[in-house]
Amino acid sequence: MSNLPQKSESSPSRGLGDTIAKFTSATKLDVVAEQIAKAIGADDCGCKARQEKLNNLVPYNNSKSPFPRKPK
Repeated sequence: MSNLPQKSESSPSRGLGDTIAKFTSATKLDVVAEQIAKAIGADDCGCKARQEKLNNLVPYNNSKSPFPRKPK
């Protein structure tokens, strides 16, 4: 049996915030951010709010075609 992590099916990123969240989760930086927030007495690190803000600022076009057709 292999000790390699299993690739899980995840939903497509809606924008830049989701991509950064996936990266920080994979590298465990999200855990570090939460620990720092708790150490300084904050309720949370604000990651979810930043994620949503970045998704709204830099959304991805998640259509099936990489080149959507413009209506004539």
